[in-house]
Amino acid sequence: MGWELCRTLSSLGQVTAIDRPDVELSSPDSIRAAIRAEHPDVIINAAAYTAVDRAEDEPELAMQINATAPALMAEEAKRLSALFVTYSTDYVFDGSKTAPYNEDDRQNPLSVYGKTKLAGDIAVRDAGSSYLIFRTSWVYGSRGKNFLLTMKRLATERKEIKVVNDQVGAPTWSRSIAEATAQIIAQRMEPEVRGNRSTAETFAEVSGLYNLTCAGETSWCGFATKIADHLRAWGERSVARMLPITTEEYPVRARRPMNSILNNAKLKRTFGFQ
Repeated sequence: MGWELCRTLSSLGQVTAIDRPDVELSSPDSIRAAIRAEHPDVIINAAAYTAVDRAEDEPELAMQINATAPALMAEEAKRLSALFVTYSTDYVFDGSKTAPYNEDDRQNPLSVYGKTKLAGDIAVRDAGSSYLIFRTSWVYGSRGKNFLLTMKRLATERKEIKVVNDQVGAPTWSRSIAEATAQIIAQRMEPEVRGNRSTAETFAEVSGLYNLTCAGETSWCGFATKIADHLRAWGERSVARMLPITTEEYPVRARRPMNSILNNAKLKRTFGFQ
C-alpha cells in the first residue's frame, strides 16, 4: 500500500514516505516527532499490524499499532489543520450478514486484529480532525506478503493446494485503493472546491468512513483458482490443482468473517467514484 500510494500521490505534491527506523508506530513520541518535522497538509497511514493470527498472542502491540498510533496521527492532523487518511478492514464484522455490509452495520469483530482495527476507527473518529477512513478487504499486490503472491509461489511448488471455499469477499488490488485515494484527494483539492479554506476545512463536509473495495465477489478458493488459471496461461507447465475445503477443515488461531463483501454505494454517492 505504501509503495502504491507514493506512486499515485506524487502527481498531487511533495510526498514524504516514512518507514522504520525513522518512525516506530509503537512509540507515540516517534510518531509525533516524524509528523512535526514535516508539517504535512495530508497524513496518510498505510501501516497496520496485519498478522491476524499472531495478533491473538500480541494484543497489546496490535492495539498500539492499529488503534493508538492512528489516534495520535489524527490528533496531529487536527493540530496542523490537515487531513488524516487511514484504512480499515472487513474484519470489524462477524460475517453473519447475508448481504454486503454497509458502513453503519453492526460491528462485531471475531479476532484481536478486528477488535484493534475497530478501536482505531473509533479513536480516529473521536479525535476531531478531518479524516477519511477507507474500509477495504482481501488486499493483494505485487509487493509484500499477500494471498496472490503466496498462491503464485505454492502453485508452482505443489501438486495440490487445499483452499477455503466458504468465505466470500472481493479481492482488492492495492493499486486500486491507492488510485482511489489519490483521485478523491485531488477532487477535493481542486481550486474551485477548496477556495481559501484549509485542508481540514476542505474535507470537513465529507469527513467519515467509506467502504472501498473492488467490485464482484468470490471465495478464497475461487481467487486461488483464477490465479492458477493465469499461471497456466502465462506458460507455467506445472501448476497445482486447487481443492475446495471448509473453514472447519482449515483451523487457524483467529476466526475470520464468512462474508466480507462491502457495499461501496456511499463512496460512489459522495465522490462519484466506483
